[in-house]
Amino acid sequence: MLQFEVNKPGCIRCGECVFDCPARIIGVGEDGYPAIPPEKEVSCIRCEHCLVVCPPGVISILGINPAASLPVEGNFPDPSSMETLIKGRRSVRRYREENVDKALIERMLEVAWHAPTGVNSRQVRFTVLDDREKLIRFRDEVMEGLVRLSRENRIPKSMSYFTLFVKVWERQKVDLIFRNAPHLLIATAPKETACPREDCLIALSYFELLAQSNGVGTVWNGIVKWALDEMLPELKTKLGIPQDHVFGYAMTFGVPAVRYARTVQHTPALIHRPL
Repeated sequence: MLQFEVNKPGCIRCGECVFDCPARIIGVGEDGYPAIPPEKEVSCIRCEHCLVVCPPGVISILGINPAASLPVEGNFPDPSSMETLIKGRRSVRRYREENVDKALIERMLEVAWHAPTGVNSRQVRFTVLDDREKLIRFRDEVMEGLVRLSRENRIPKSMSYFTLFVKVWERQKVDLIFRNAPHLLIATAPKETACPREDCLIALSYFELLAQSNGVGTVWNGIVKWALDEMLPELKTKLGIPQDHVFGYAMTFGVPAVRYARTVQHTPALIHRPL
C-alpha cells in the first residue's frame, strides 16, 4: 500500500503533484483533490516527487511525514562553493593513523544513498570497513593472496604491475594498494537492476564529495577493485558481498595526512556540439 494521503484543508489544488509524477499515476479525484487509483499503485516508482514538490507540504506517501524532510529553499551550496569543491577535491594517498568517527561515516553513507539510481531501484549496497584494525587485517589477507599468486605465476600478464606491489610489500612492507588508508568502502548492486554498475559509481561520487566537504580524504581505488573482483574473488565472499551483485567500485578513505592549498588548473573541457 502506498498510503498516499492528502491533508485536504491545506491543499491548494495547484496540480504540481499531478504534473510532476514520473509514472503519471496521480490524478484528480471526484472531490477535486489529488488521488492515486488503486489499480495504478503498482506503477509507483517510490520517488517521492509528489511529497517534495507540494508547496504547502500536505501530501504524504509511503507513511512519510513531509514535515520531517529538510527544506531546500536557500539551503543549497552557492555555485562558487560547489565549483571549488568539485575542482578542489583530490585523490588522497596519505592518511593519519586514526579512525574517522563512526557516526560521521554512518551519516555520509545515509546521505550518499540518496544518489539517483536507474528506475529508482535504490539497490546499491555499501560494504564498509569502518575500523582501521579491521582494514589492516584484511589488507594483510589481500597481500598474502597476491604474494601466493605471484609465486605461482598466476598473475595475468594484463595485470603484471601487481607483481611490483607484491615485491615492494615483501621487501619493505610498503602498502601501495590500500595506501595505509584506515577505511574501505565497496559499492555493489544486484545484477538484475537496470544499471547496477552505474548506480554504484554515482553513489560513490556523491559519497566522495560529501566526504571531502567533511574533511575526509578519499581515493577511487581501482587496484583494490581489480584485486578483489578479478584475482581474489574468495575475499569478496569473506566480506559478505552477494554473488549475484555487480562489483561497482572500491574507495579507500580516512583522515588526510596532507592538505592541498588550491585547486588544479586542467586544460579546457572536451565539448562536442553536433549539428
